[in-house]
Amino acid sequence: MELLLMLTVLLFAHAVGYLAWAAAVRRRQSRCYLLDYVCHKPSDDRKVTTEMAGALIERNPRLGLSEYRFLLRVIVGSGIGEETYSPRNIVDSREDAPTHQDAVEEMDAFIDDAIAQLFAKSGGLIRPCDVDVLVVNVSMFSPAPSIASRIVRRYGMREDVAAYNLSGMGCSAGLISLDLARNALRTRRNATALVVSTESIAPNWYPGTDKSMMLGNMLFRCGGSAVLLSNDPALRGRAKMELRCLVRSNIAANDDAHACALQREDGDGRVGISLSKTLPKAAVRAFTVNLRTLAPRILPVTELARFAAGLVLRKLSSSSRKHGGKSEGPKINFKSGVEHFCLHPGGTAVIEAVKRSLSLDDGDVEPARMTLHRWGNTSASSLWYVLSYMEAKGRLRRGDRVLMVTFGSGFKCNSCMWEVKGDMADKGAWADCVDDYPPANTANPYMDKFGWLNDVEGDTVML
Repeated sequence: MELLLMLTVLLFAHAVGYLAWAAAVRRRQSRCYLLDYVCHKPSDDRKVTTEMAGALIERNPRLGLSEYRFLLRVIVGSGIGEETYSPRNIVDSREDAPTHQDAVEEMDAFIDDAIAQLFAKSGGLIRPCDVDVLVVNVSMFSPAPSIASRIVRRYGMREDVAAYNLSGMGCSAGLISLDLARNALRTRRNATALVVSTESIAPNWYPGTDKSMMLGNMLFRCGGSAVLLSNDPALRGRAKMELRCLVRSNIAANDDAHACALQREDGDGRVGISLSKTLPKAAVRAFTVNLRTLAPRILPVTELARFAAGLVLRKLSSSSRKHGGKSEGPKINFKSGVEHFCLHPGGTAVIEAVKRSLSLDDGDVEPARMTLHRWGNTSASSLWYVLSYMEAKGRLRRGDRVLMVTFGSGFKCNSCMWEVKGDMADKGAWADCVDDYPPANTANPYMDKFGWLNDVEGDTVML
């Protein structure tokens, strides 16, 4: 009897020990460390200056004075400067007849630069053959073999590398790819993931006259990012940040939200991305849905309790009903749980909408505004340019929390929070210009050069 009891106790102790060990292993594997990242800086001969933009618009024979004035209003209010980049075929005046090779060469220019830089920055610690998981996202170009296969071939990665290629996910694909990479790492021990985000602009220039589809030409620019992640505890000391949580929301069941950013044909059969006036509203709605899950994960209990108490007091108060008006409800102070806000620079309207929703100030949205000014909207990679701005400015300190928020067609809102773990002092793609930011005036020179269009009478004009 005593022997049986002893064996039972030993078996129980063994089971408890095993479960504790298994739980610890799962926790270790669920860790996701940001080892490093690189943002692509295209060559200077691809910059979109005022003169180049004017010539690009002028050589479109379908545009008239009405379209010229519309484009002038859009670009003046876009928040975009003169340092952004276009693909080679547009520089060479071939935007009306792009080829498959134009898109391939645009991808190769990014792949050969950014990914090579990323591996070089590791100092040999992480080599292409060490990559266990590869996640690539390019929304508007999906060749066969895939871009992921192209990267595996270009860098000689292992035959057992788990490669994923995402398309059609829009500007929010960066965090979708991060989520996919994190989940793939959870099934592996001491593994490394490479996440690649870029967009294909070369074959997607819209040459028509539908104003909702002309907007994309003004906002989207060339860029890309390459990011190294790992769940290996041995690399924790070399990590820049650790992922704390990630939340994804999709409100595609709403017809207006689904259609606010849509690839379609215009009345003449020309394909482009239509951006409707309801896009900022859809972004706020998707963001609100996302915050319901995100807020409890990133905010301290005291802030959540304060907010809840405010809601209760507002309901108990009858003052608003007595006076026939509505009192403003309590607002969550997100700065109680976050030091830095890394917002998707999708456009000035989107940045301002998120600023109002989170009750942020100009300093909080400065990184997003400056990224939009310097690089334009580079789609899924934009967030990493925003983060790079913060790092280049020396604003990220160990222990700081960084909230990333991105939006994309669908309509989707994805967010995540990082905690800074190591030294972040790399100026990256901002190295040659960060000291000039923020400029005293972010106004671009388009109105100075083309403002006379507003004084022209008639229907025809020469730029």
